[in-house]
Amino acid sequence: MTTNHHLDTPGAQPATHGLGYERVEPDWAPLTAEEAAAVLGGPARLRWHSPRPLSAAAVVEHDGRRVFLKRHHVSVRTLDGLAEEHAFLRHLRSRGAPVVEVLGAEARGEWTYEVHTLGAGSDLYQDALSWTPFASRAHAYEAGAALARLHMAAAGHTAPPRRPQPLVSSFGVFGAADPVAALHAYTAQRPYLAEALELFPVDLNLERLHLPLHAELAPLLPELEPLWTHNDWHASNLLWDTAGGTRAAVATVLDFGLSDRTTAVHDLAVALERNMFGWLELPSGRVPVQLGHLEGLLEGYARVRPLEPAEAAALPALLPLVNAEYALSEMDYFHGVTRSRENTAAARAYFSEHTRWFTSPDGTAALDRVRAVCRSLTASGPR
Repeated sequence: MTTNHHLDTPGAQPATHGLGYERVEPDWAPLTAEEAAAVLGGPARLRWHSPRPLSAAAVVEHDGRRVFLKRHHVSVRTLDGLAEEHAFLRHLRSRGAPVVEVLGAEARGEWTYEVHTLGAGSDLYQDALSWTPFASRAHAYEAGAALARLHMAAAGHTAPPRRPQPLVSSFGVFGAADPVAALHAYTAQRPYLAEALELFPVDLNLERLHLPLHAELAPLLPELEPLWTHNDWHASNLLWDTAGGTRAAVATVLDFGLSDRTTAVHDLAVALERNMFGWLELPSGRVPVQLGHLEGLLEGYARVRPLEPAEAAALPALLPLVNAEYALSEMDYFHGVTRSRENTAAARAYFSEHTRWFTSPDGTAALDRVRAVCRSLTASGPR
């Protein structure tokens, strides 16, 4: 089965996803056929441009096959930075995980390129925005089961955490016993983030919002085993085998750009945060929550990889914090790379406002549901 990427008009300049519902002009110029031909070593035809905003990427037809070509600015990814995630992909493939094959990477001037196979399956969510839900509870269930299988395949990849670079979803701040000291160390390694935090401080909200929640998580941290994880488990990063009709299964897992050494429950919290909460509605004051999908994803996960008691207890404690550290990485990117004050301010809001919502009546009710589902799954075992 092949992906169902649509074809773009040759020469079209596609818009990309913004930080809300609107499409925006891309920060990075779209890939061209001439550029692709130079990287791939022969004539190339662009068949589809990715709408994702943080790099330029396209499906390219070359030498009788289609491949996925992605271009990063060197300030975002060097060859060494790409090598970290590519090593993880190769480990997963060696364990039978359904991930794409890395075909190559090279540096050209101020750009770093990577080439992958397309992967099998239908791209049912190719236009889905972050923080938008699955199409059904069944898809959420299958996504949970696929995440559990990925975590089992990830075991044994013992590479250290990734080097400091923008746009990585790490667990060094809130995974530490002292998150204040850890944040200072994190910032010291990222001078652009230090500048951004001078303009948009987070210290007061860290003290009022994050530290009380971290106090619930802290006693459980020693029991959470480190694991390399995906860290961007959204429906749009999954390809689907639709041969089963309504019971479509995950056929390929895409986009390991945010991957790092965290823990399985961190990755599970990311999956809930990305798919179950309608954060794009946060400015209106009401965030829709897909409770049925949330239950389905957790049930699918536990069917394959039952939660350890510490993981079940940590999940509702970690969920309100899991986006905050990535928001810091986005602040680093938007301030230091794209130089967007507006987007830096938006990322700073993500650092605080997602966490703040979980202290509201609706947020605490959602966390209570997560606790109840986790208790049920650990009591009854996999379903």
